Formats: sequence, structure tokens, C-alpha cells
Amino acid sequence: MFNRSLSLGSAANLCRRLGTGLKAGVDLLRLLQSEMKHGPAAQRAVMGDVHQAIRDGETFPDALRKQGSYFPPLLLAMASAGDAAGKLDSTLLALADFFEQRLRLRRSFLRQISWPMFQLVAAILIVGLLIYILGVLRPPTGGEMFDPTGFGLRGAGGVVRYFGYVALAGLLIGGSIWAFLNNVAGVHNLIPILYRIPVAGRALQTITLSRFTWTLALSLEAGIDPIRAIQLGLDATASDFYRSGKEDVVLAIRGGKTMSEALDATGIFPSDFLSEIEIAELSGTDAEALQHLAAQYDERATRAMETLATIASRVIGLAVMVLMVGLILRMAMRIMGGIQDALQPI
Repeated sequence: MFNRSLSLGSAANLCRRLGTGLKAGVDLLRLLQSEMKHGPAAQRAVMGDVHQAIRDGETFPDALRKQGSYFPPLLLAMASAGDAAGKLDSTLLALADFFEQRLRLRRSFLRQISWPMFQLVAAILIVGLLIYILGVLRPPTGGEMFDPTGFGLRGAGGVVRYFGYVALAGLLIGGSIWAFLNNVAGVHNLIPILYRIPVAGRALQTITLSRFTWTLALSLEAGIDPIRAIQLGLDATASDFYRSGKEDVVLAIRGGKTMSEALDATGIFPSDFLSEIEIAELSGTDAEALQHLAAQYDERATRAMETLATIASRVIGLAVMVLMVGLILRMAMRIMGGIQDALQPI
């Protein structure tokens, strides 16, 4: 058993290959046998276990579940629904589209912030180089060269301390992101506050709603019942803030409420989104109408990700500017001070 999980890109490719093969009439066991020859060692071994489990009489969904947390929960649920409905091929292809959409958003964000990140790394390295050079050089009058940072960092020892501070700052930022993603100390309860941040908050909310809508539409299309479909959608948000609405959804739908009314009962969805869900329910079958809504939110999520990338780029650019301008001003002030001292009468 492998503790690692299937990556988003690998999940998309796997669903695409299996869905395409099944649609062409290729036997599932033959497809899995082919999967055992491709990909990382862990993935090949897992696919071998799945292949063997099916040969031993297990269904495809049960064989996937036996691999623990290796496969995404959405893939497990969709495989069960698609297999039961006799349309595993189309379900896997739709799931591949969903995973690829999420992957496109992620890559778009990383691509747009790559240049600002390069500038930040370059600025950090330049400062480190200056610390080293100004620590090695000695002025003609003796003594030491000036400290470019103002923290007593000079020479090789100063460089080590400087990069130690940089690493500590990186760990603090990375730790904060990890804590938020894993809801440490219930930090997801702050999500409503984050959504109030101008521009960025709305973009974050749109991306989350896109995940929810895509998952909900795919689940209903695969034949999953509304309660389970909404629960999968809430799980797809990767937020305990949204997952907290599961019980309210169950009670509302079992009480005869519509889907939009059940979502409204959670108290976590914006009114404009609930109105769109209600219109989708009234305009046709839930699955078809929600697929159109999911496509709309896909476009909005793309624009929202571009907005977040722009904000991140500007924040990084501001950090670079503050770092370099501060260094230049400090050097200029030191030079001006030296000139003034030289102009003083003896």
C-alpha cells in the first residue's frame, strides 16, 4: 500500500486513457494491464493491484477503494456511479475534463507568477552577493566596509545568517499556507472574512464555487443521488468551512427542499450563486442545466485565477522593489555621508 496520492495530472491522464479505451470497446483488464507498464513505479504497482483485484472478482470501484487514499475521493465516487449506471466510459472522460480544468487553472497561475518569482530570487541572491563582497573588501583607510542591510551582516558569516533569515521567512510563509490548507486551529472559519477582501476575495470565492459546480454537475450526470452529489461538491472545495454544511443539506433535502433551498440552508453560499442554481433547476434537468452553469463558472474561474496571479505578481514585485530600493537608498546615504565628511574643513 502506498501512502502517496495520485497527482492531479496523473489522475486526468489515467481517466482519459481508461475512458477512451472503454469507449472504443477495449476490455478493462487489458487497459489496466497496459497501465501497469507506464507512469511512476508507485502508480504502476497500484494499477497492478487493481488489475489483480478485478481478476479475483472485485468490481472496478471496489478495486480502487482497496488502494486506500491513493485515488481522489471524487474518482472513487464517480467510478461507482458510472459503473452502476453502465456508463463508466463517459463518466471517466467527464472526470478527465474536470481534472484537466483544475490543472489548467493551476498551471496558468504558476506561469503568470514565474517571472516575478524569478525577480525575487534574483534580488535575494544579489543582496547576498553584496553582503559577501562588502565583507571581504577593506577600505583604504582601514576598518570595514559599510553594512548594506543594517543588521551587521558582512562576509561569509553574514551571508550564512542572511540566507538563514530568508529560509526562516520562507518557512513561516510556507507554514502559514500549509496551516490554512489543513485548517489548523479552525482557520477555515476565517474564509468569510477573506471573501470580503476587495477583488481577491471575490476571485477566491469564484474559484471555489467553480469546483463545487463542476463536481455537482458531474456527480448528477453520473447518476449519483442529490444528497451524495452535493456532499461530493462540498468535499471538492477542499475547505472545512464548506464541508460544515453537509448535515444541513441532508436534513433539507430529506425534508422535501429543492437543491437551491438545501444549499441556502447551509448559510455558506452567496445569494447570486443560489439564484443561478435555482434558475438551473427550473430550466431543465438538474444535470444538463448544471453542466451549463459549470461551464460558465469555468470561464469565471479562469478570469479569477488571472486576477489572483496579477495580485500575486504585484505583491512580489512590490517586495522586490522594497528590497532593492531600500538597499540602494542605504548605499546612497552612506556615499552622501562620505562626501559630506570629505567636504568638511580640516
